[in-house]
Amino acid sequence: MPALPLTTSERRQLRADAHHLDPVVHVGGDGLTPAVLKEAEAALNAHGLIKVRVFSDTREEREALLAALAEALSAAPVQHIGKLLVLWRPIPPKVKAEREDRMPGPRTVKLVSFSKSGNHRATVKKVKLFGNQRVAAGGAIKRTTARQVSVKKKAQGQD
Repeated sequence: MPALPLTTSERRQLRADAHHLDPVVHVGGDGLTPAVLKEAEAALNAHGLIKVRVFSDTREEREALLAALAEALSAAPVQHIGKLLVLWRPIPPKVKAEREDRMPGPRTVKLVSFSKSGNHRATVKKVKLFGNQRVAAGGAIKRTTARQVSVKKKAQGQD
């Protein structure tokens, strides 16, 4: 998987966005282990832009590590400054499974009744409405009913 290419302006914007971030992945003396790759993958999926701290003293090792991380995670190397590496990858869209048996839940509605004289406060009453209920104009709670269809239209198969 190749690393993602970035333009200069995109790289500049990502560096500015990463400035306030703290490192979320630390690479120790063992280097790139499967556990480090797994944590970096999870962090990229969650955040998109991450900082990695490397505990290595030679710059060549850190540059090689940045290239290896970008290649293994199919991410874009954004910045290498000191012992910090910045990687970016677009956050994948989350798949949300939709349940077919799901019904609308109860909702809370505030009923406000104003005073007949202007000197008193309005009274506020919170009412919980279920899926088949509505509030009428006078503040009464009514159940909604299905719309009536004529017998002729039912016979023709039109709704």
